[in-house]
Amino acid sequence: QVQLVESGGGLVQAGGSLRLSCAASGRTFSVYTMGWFRQAPGKEREFVGHITWPVSTTYYTDSVKGRFTISRDNAKNTVYLQMNSLKPEDTAVYYCAAKPNGGTSYSVWGQGTLVTVSS
Repeated sequence: QVQLVESGGGLVQAGGSLRLSCAASGRTFSVYTMGWFRQAPGKEREFVGHITWPVSTTYYTDSVKGRFTISRDNAKNTVYLQMNSLKPEDTAVYYCAAKPNGGTSYSVWGQGTLVTVSS
């Protein structure tokens, strides 16, 4: 089974950018759809977007469309979340997750990385 470790979180001012990384190890990374989720304080976890395999098709929730970009480098077993034009409401713990190709749910999760956007 694949293991996931996120990095790249931190404190940024509104309007700034951050790039999160999710490094995978274990089973073949490239056969998974990789998703990004986030959980703000006091709120439920929400889906941010995903990137599929083998064709790297991306999908985003409406609140991040045009600002966030997901990409993957299968050679490096890493998926990225580039976040631009950050807003205070983007403050959350961000998680990456893996869904086996053809699977119906995300079965592997990272530990999360905190993103704080100051106004």
